[in-house]
Amino acid sequence: MTREAMEYDVVIVGGGPSGLAAAIRLKQLAAAGQRDVSVCILEKGSEVGAHILSGAVVDPKGLNELLPDWPSRGAPLHTAVTEDRFLLLTAQDARRIPNWALPPLMSNHGNYVVSLGNVCRWLAQQAEALGVEIYPGFPAAEVLYDDHGAVRGVATGDMGVARDGTRKPEYAPGMELHAKYTLFAEGCRGSLSQELMKKFNLRDGVEPQKYGIGIKELWQVVPDRHHKGLVIHSQGWPLDSDTGGGSFLYHLDDGLVSVGFVVHLNYENPYLSPYDEFQRFKTHPAIRGTFDGGKRLAYGARAINEGGLQSVPKLAFAGGALIGCSAGFVNLPRIKGSHNAMKTGMLAAESVFAALGAGRAHDEVADLDDAWRKSWVYADLYKVRNVKPGLKWGMWLGSLHGGAHMWLNDLGMGALVPWTLRHGKADHESLEPAAGMPRIDYPKYDGVLTFDKLSSVFLSNTHHEDDQPVHLQLRNPAIPVDVNLRVYDGPEARYCPAGVYEFVDADAASAAADTTAAPAKRLQINAQNCVHCKTCDIKDPKQNIHWVTPEGGGGPNYTSM
Repeated sequence: MTREAMEYDVVIVGGGPSGLAAAIRLKQLAAAGQRDVSVCILEKGSEVGAHILSGAVVDPKGLNELLPDWPSRGAPLHTAVTEDRFLLLTAQDARRIPNWALPPLMSNHGNYVVSLGNVCRWLAQQAEALGVEIYPGFPAAEVLYDDHGAVRGVATGDMGVARDGTRKPEYAPGMELHAKYTLFAEGCRGSLSQELMKKFNLRDGVEPQKYGIGIKELWQVVPDRHHKGLVIHSQGWPLDSDTGGGSFLYHLDDGLVSVGFVVHLNYENPYLSPYDEFQRFKTHPAIRGTFDGGKRLAYGARAINEGGLQSVPKLAFAGGALIGCSAGFVNLPRIKGSHNAMKTGMLAAESVFAALGAGRAHDEVADLDDAWRKSWVYADLYKVRNVKPGLKWGMWLGSLHGGAHMWLNDLGMGALVPWTLRHGKADHESLEPAAGMPRIDYPKYDGVLTFDKLSSVFLSNTHHEDDQPVHLQLRNPAIPVDVNLRVYDGPEARYCPAGVYEFVDADAASAAADTTAAPAKRLQINAQNCVHCKTCDIKDPKQNIHWVTPEGGGGPNYTSM
């Protein structure tokens, strides 16, 4: 069946901070230059913001440049940070690092505790008011190329395809969206962005991207446990000193507290479960009191780029560019990336607008890579470039090294640390065989403070059409049992925070007939549980799991997350 096509000057894949900022900036430039530039955003979530998950404490620097009058426009940045605390946790104690001892760049003075999803919903309103067309529920599933190999747009996924690949009565083919330039703002580990990096060799000469898995809950707490604007971060327990990660507690308005836990995905022990480390964290004596008498409202999980400066790929290629977390502009120590994402979206918009004005199309906007390196985004990442790779020496020594490095940069003595450390191997290469690693016994969930995965997924409002092709594809169906289960004791059942993967008996009838033999196992993929965090695509030791977009609108529907 022939696909219909729509023509635009610019198509943007993803309605997050970078994609929305790019769209708004394009329309601002067009209005100022009295030109007509057609801009379209494709968003795979059921609405803009449905798939946005972040802490979040936002540095408004990017927003100040994009929309300086954002307060009068009603932007949902209502809660200014009033207090910063940083804790080091042991199993029973919490020691606070004095604020004067922390590098100045770690201060959250002037920042806001927000729901980033709500910020994106508001940005979408600003974009639409300028004439940007936004199509939620239509994931870009395929990159389109012209005869010269340049990107000429994207195609959305087909609708109404059954699990076995046949077409259901309601089948509808995807749409082609052709553009002179296509910007990819898919967020961390975007499936099309991964394809583009390989096709155009965008990662040549840069370090592998590093990742963490961030797991978050939103709570309504009792009034005397709520302190509007309070921001708390921690390191240490329940993670051991060889496993990187940490926590956050952010007090919003209306008695809401967002609590989250990040585990760096270069951990070695296949028995580690990031989800269960998060649940255990909440039981710490210094933490659990916040939630006494409270109610859990929402849950979600999302991978985070952690590689920083040395892991940013080349952005521009023939016909488009990567922006925001598709390329990886998160400042890990600050746990912030939306300001950098917005700025790179704006820079891409400026490069593309100039190219369109010169009558160009489908070529490389080569000035973009130079532009971001001359911007404050580069300076933001340069100051912290050695924090993540230094953690290979362990949390304590690595944190001291990173802190010293940040202090020297803040004091203007960055010349004393001119080196840039390397990350080395990718995260999927870090798992050790299970036989040599200690098992971890996690406590049972109490249903009050700690919860099982399926009840958590319920709170993410995740939904996928049941009868559709599984969007978590195995490149080799034999690897989960022959390698992952045999060597690593099935880590996918633990690193997934949504209960998507489980090993079950391959033949229940045979197992019942022969009780003396251990039944053969198979990997069952419960794709309907997937919250689109991308952890499996990152952490699978043989890179055997390929995450592709499900049918339009599927996945979580986060509210105020």
